[in-house]
Amino acid sequence: MKQAQKGDTVKVHFKGTLDDGTVFADSKGGDPVQFTIGEGALIPGFEEETVGMSEGEQKSVRLEAERAFGHKRDELISTVPRKAIPDNIDLSVGLQLQMNSSSGQPVQVVVTDVAEDEITIDANPPLAGHPLTFDIELVEFV
Repeated sequence: MKQAQKGDTVKVHFKGTLDDGTVFADSKGGDPVQFTIGEGALIPGFEEETVGMSEGEQKSVRLEAERAFGHKRDELISTVPRKAIPDNIDLSVGLQLQMNSSSGQPVQVVVTDVAEDEITIDANPPLAGHPLTFDIELVEFV
């Protein structure tokens, strides 16, 4: 039976959970996710864990943060003057905003603190710093 290897294009179903059981992604009920192993379309650990799987095989894997979205990086947390945010935006902790980086690229950030004169924003991926568990099913080779 064929086993997946780097360079193979596969379709998988997966469910991703945090250590507390919170489901952050689940492809069941929709189309399987298609990707080519090793191209970097998905997080590195996920792609690596599909290597060696056969069609129809299922497995559960736990990825530490460094094999998933990485650790939180302090340089991606910053404060912004409150006056830099338009008045029509109701600022609150947890609010997601899109801002432009210094190079002009759009960046998703989350408001982590709101003070009178400034807000703190975090541009780390929301799952950075978390170990992730994936239940993976290799549906087919493409």
